[in-house]
Amino acid sequence: MLTMRRSGSLSEALLRAWRHPGYRLLTLGFFTCGFQLAFIATHLPGYLALCHMPAGLGATALALIGLFNMAGSWGCGWLGGRYRPQHVLVWLYLIRAAAIGTFLVAPKSEAVVLAFAAVMGLTWLGTVPLTSGLVARVFGIRHLGTLFGIVFLSHQIGSFLGAWLGGVVLEVSGSYDGVWLATALAGLIAALLHLPIDDRPVPAATAEGVR
Repeated sequence: MLTMRRSGSLSEALLRAWRHPGYRLLTLGFFTCGFQLAFIATHLPGYLALCHMPAGLGATALALIGLFNMAGSWGCGWLGGRYRPQHVLVWLYLIRAAAIGTFLVAPKSEAVVLAFAAVMGLTWLGTVPLTSGLVARVFGIRHLGTLFGIVFLSHQIGSFLGAWLGGVVLEVSGSYDGVWLATALAGLIAALLHLPIDDRPVPAATAEGVR
């Protein structure tokens, strides 16, 4: 049976989380995740049309992202149970940044687009089990819904900006290249943000164990 020490009120848990540097870094990192995913999901078909790619390739790429996301999410959760989740997140964001940067400069072909979609799918929502697991590891499970909900709110704000700024930049410049570059750089920044995260449990929220 899982037993857990009481960790105080919700307000105390929120204050404890906000004072934890790792929680703030994790929140910023998840903002980046939302920015990347919403930009790609919203604007990839339009970008491929501008590159004179075959009609329907954008829909195929998004479907492939969804297909590979199933394996990627499971795999990231599995890795998070065997390695420190923040280190897995570092590699996940580095892989995303490399994939986006390579896709931006590579000659466009159907094979390149599908390979990009497969790599992005493998890293698409793998951040969710890793991020929620890291919050649970540090702060316990009593207020996990609220604490992860705040982190997820930053993801949604990033999603709005990624979708919105993609359209704004296209309208102003006639190209998506600036946002693609920003999306790749954001992945590098997110990887660096996760490096110093301390995943040691906060004492007041530590589970006593399983019996």
